[in-house]
Amino acid sequence: MSLRTIKRLLLMLTLLLSTSTILAEQVLVAVASDFTKPMTEIAEAFEKATGHSTKLSFGSSGKFFAQIENGAPFDVYLSASEKYPLALEKSGFAVADTRFIFAIGKLVLWSKRDNYVDAQGLILAKGDFRHLAVADPSHAPYGVVAVEVLKNLGLLDKLQPLFVEGENIAQTFQFVSTGNAELGFIALAQVIDIKTGKIGSGSGWIVPDTLHSPFHQVAVLLKTGEKNSAAHALLDYLKSPPALAIIGKYGFGLPK
Repeated sequence: MSLRTIKRLLLMLTLLLSTSTILAEQVLVAVASDFTKPMTEIAEAFEKATGHSTKLSFGSSGKFFAQIENGAPFDVYLSASEKYPLALEKSGFAVADTRFIFAIGKLVLWSKRDNYVDAQGLILAKGDFRHLAVADPSHAPYGVVAVEVLKNLGLLDKLQPLFVEGENIAQTFQFVSTGNAELGFIALAQVIDIKTGKIGSGSGWIVPDTLHSPFHQVAVLLKTGEKNSAAHALLDYLKSPPALAIIGKYGFGLPK
């Protein structure tokens, strides 16, 4: 191989590398706390598949909603509630017609103690506990759903004085896992054993969907990410078979 040919090949390689660098972008994502485990795994797979990079922030859907309205520079918003993305679209902070359901949330009443929470949730009516951890229903969707469940069971007035409210579902889980609350309403994804599809430790009751409104988790492209190719690619990837397999593995229902 001649020196001239080698130089030409090196030039072509340099051009290819520089082109891929230019095309690869970073996407800033606001993610509801319940989706921490699956999104961490999805982001890793997405980066390998596309060459784009992700920067994930986890927290309360309601808090992120307020931050986005106040100019937080997120490109994509993954909310545990469908009302926040809809409101952002109406107010012009999200791109129209980009909303879609990416998962169906699953609520579980859980305790770190074995054989404490029965499989039908009858412990709620017995009331032999002093603290019930619930995500703050003023802004955390899991708290809203938990309150709805207790209303439908006719137990809200009795149990509300026992609430220990977490800032988000992550803090709510922490209250229960550390023993600061004997039991609490958390996300199934936080305690599922992905090998068996069952609750991996402690004891729990997976709340039937019939006890609350549809628990749709919704993704949306924000105005700040409208021209970001990585943002568009991530939203497309969330609908892909590899991403859906990860979502289902963590106990979420899948959109139809």
